[in-house]
Amino acid sequence: MTTPDPSTSAEWAERAVRESLHEHGREPEQEHLGREEQVLRRIEKARRRKPRITEERITLAHGSGGKATHTLIDAVFLEAFRNPLLEPLEDGAVLSVHGSRLVFTTDSFVVAPLFFPGGDIGDLAVNGTVNDLAVCGARPLYLSAGFILEEGFEVAALQRIVTSMARAAEAAGVQVVTGDTKVVQRGKADGCYVNTAGVGVLDRPVSLSAASARPGDAVIVSGPIGEHGITIMLARGELDIETDLVSDTAPVHELVRGLLDAVPGVRALRDATRGGVATILNEVAAASGVAVVVEEDAVPVRPEVVGACELLGIDPLYVACEGRFVAVVDGGQADRALQVLRRHPLGEGATVIGRIKDDPPGLVLLKTVFGGTRIVDMLVGDPLPRIC
Repeated sequence: MTTPDPSTSAEWAERAVRESLHEHGREPEQEHLGREEQVLRRIEKARRRKPRITEERITLAHGSGGKATHTLIDAVFLEAFRNPLLEPLEDGAVLSVHGSRLVFTTDSFVVAPLFFPGGDIGDLAVNGTVNDLAVCGARPLYLSAGFILEEGFEVAALQRIVTSMARAAEAAGVQVVTGDTKVVQRGKADGCYVNTAGVGVLDRPVSLSAASARPGDAVIVSGPIGEHGITIMLARGELDIETDLVSDTAPVHELVRGLLDAVPGVRALRDATRGGVATILNEVAAASGVAVVVEEDAVPVRPEVVGACELLGIDPLYVACEGRFVAVVDGGQADRALQVLRRHPLGEGATVIGRIKDDPPGLVLLKTVFGGTRIVDMLVGDPLPRIC
């Protein structure tokens, strides 16, 4: 595993744009920079265009975490609820209450199957909300738990889910302090859906944001990626593949706390759930107006995940994790960040996968193991739906 070149040169990033043009059957002119500038301007113009929903009905793609989800959020929810607390679209909202800073977040879980190797919908719901608070820099404190149950759902299965939630909450040091239960008619749900909201307190004067990345910063993932999404897919029994792979679902708040205590140059943190690492990197590139340059051979992926992804025809960069996060850190503090992360069991596989560049702004570029480059765009939908 190699550490990406810390140089901020964007020479090969420019080649990536040229190669992308060539792949789409359009040979660049001899004065290629003019053509590249045209492409970049088209991309920027498209991004400035006001989002709008073209579909008449909601599709599964709208819940995938990719382009369709972002369009839905921008065109419908943000348009209706727009305010300064919501507009950053971070994993949680930072609230000032009587001199204290709190973080508030909410998440819903519709994973299928409900029980899978390494976890279930119960601990997934607790860990997911704890992690959303953690990557905002907060110390998780309290959760709510809302259940939508289908008529005919087995009480024993519900008890198993609730017991799992209680254990996960105890392990994360949080309490479930309020909740709600609704029952719908048979066939109107898929057994059990869970919603959890969470409140945490910001103990330190940090301001983490996807809009804070700067050229020269390092991009770190806290461990091997894609394990949760592939585990869920294999648990559905649709593929005749046997593996010991289990979900990486886990609370990362202690890992994040150690990182923030030791490394003051942490700019941004995001847990790589729906849409995977690729979606997070695109959000950082767009919000900060920078280029994110990733070395493919530096991305940590277990062989079992690589093999399953090859059979499914998907890229591990787009596969969800539930116990991993992406950190953008001051480039000069990257080695220190790795040392701290690797001391914790959940961070043993932490790796620098790339660097922040200044050009071309708003794009994620992957330097492949074959020496070429390609643009890593945000997917419209998710090749693995219902994974959280």
